[in-house]
Amino acid sequence: MAEVDRTEKITINLGPVDLGQIDLLVDEGFYTNRTDFIRTAIRRQLEVTAVAVSDTVARRTLVLGSQHVTRRELEELRDTGRTIELRVLGLATIADDVDPELALATIVRVEVLGAFRAPRAVKAALATRTT
Repeated sequence: MAEVDRTEKITINLGPVDLGQIDLLVDEGFYTNRTDFIRTAIRRQLEVTAVAVSDTVARRTLVLGSQHVTRRELEELRDTGRTIELRVLGLATIADDVDPELALATIVRVEVLGAFRAPRAVKAALATRTT
């Protein structure tokens, strides 16, 4: 499965009345299940706030979608004395063959709103640089 096709699991707490209303809508065939209802509600709310999200992404100079960083890219940065900031709204990934030393030498800041996937040792090394 492609990295961008994976989903993240979240947990929410709902009161019994809200949950009962969702179950009623599922029973009546409006939604296939609770998850379908919740995903639909989230998508609709994101549509309502799309302009605010777009404006904020531009203001904060975030990459919208996904950004994958390879070992080769980081080695080129290190060799030329440059660094990067990973600023992503969506999915940020660092290749499995990147070691903590290379990550620390080239990545000065990590800001991910969504999901951040990297080798465990790299995540640990970058923990103080992650917001």
